[in-house]
Amino acid sequence: MGEGARGMSAQFMQYLLTGLTVGAIYALVALGFSIIFNASHVINFAQGEFVMIGGMATVSLTASGLPYLLAIPLAIVAAALVGLALEKFAVEPARGASVVTLIIITIGASIFLRGLAMLVWDKNLHALKPFTGDTPIAVAGATILPQSLWVLGVTLVIVLALSWFFGRTLLGKAMLATSHNRLAAQLAGINVRMVLFLSFGLSAALGAIAGILIAPITTTSYDVGVMLGLKGFAAAILGGLGSGVGAVVGGLALGIAESMSAGYLSSAYKDAIAFVIILAVLFFMPSGLFGKRGGERV
Repeated sequence: MGEGARGMSAQFMQYLLTGLTVGAIYALVALGFSIIFNASHVINFAQGEFVMIGGMATVSLTASGLPYLLAIPLAIVAAALVGLALEKFAVEPARGASVVTLIIITIGASIFLRGLAMLVWDKNLHALKPFTGDTPIAVAGATILPQSLWVLGVTLVIVLALSWFFGRTLLGKAMLATSHNRLAAQLAGINVRMVLFLSFGLSAALGAIAGILIAPITTTSYDVGVMLGLKGFAAAILGGLGSGVGAVVGGLALGIAESMSAGYLSSAYKDAIAFVIILAVLFFMPSGLFGKRGGERV
């Protein structure tokens, strides 16, 4: 009996650690959604493509002989530049358009970036070397890969850095002010256009970091952003679109729910969990766990 209970607790721990790793990635993608939503009330469905660009650019740069210390920052900068270009050439020209039109523009941009990635790279799956080896570490009867610790550690650092950025810096406070009341922020002298422009760059960088962190565990390809983008969106909806805390909690909750359902039910249902959660939240809790009550209908 004791052996059976120990085995079950080790199994539960294994699913939990897997769920936390995947959930941390969803949280980073969800944070990108929230940052852009706060600045513009637009849901950027090209967010998943930033994840893909981060992973694929790092694969290319390391294959050309660059060490990780150079390849990773360059890949993040490349993704951020794509994010800034998306805002400048696709979102800004449609400045007066409705929210639905802007969302359709981001969906079009997502399809365009995916097609471009297929031409620039290829259709194959690519693996990145783990940052610090791949010898599993034992934790309470379960095992965790060193790369998973990187995922969790970097996500924690990013969350702390973002809370400092929004709470302590002038630009961060300008972004917060714009998210609370765009007109009042404009009247106070905040350059709302610049805030929106930079929010696309910041969210693209976050997506790229997520793509780089997860690539050594799950591999990467030109279309990896589709599902990761949808899962990040589900996490953002669950936590409350526009809430930073909600994005993190929603991401971790979704990752754990997926891992537990794959472990205890069937892995066939894993991807369906995100969509079940979106539907359940929209029906019973339209504002999410931490969202503002009484959102606008789109």
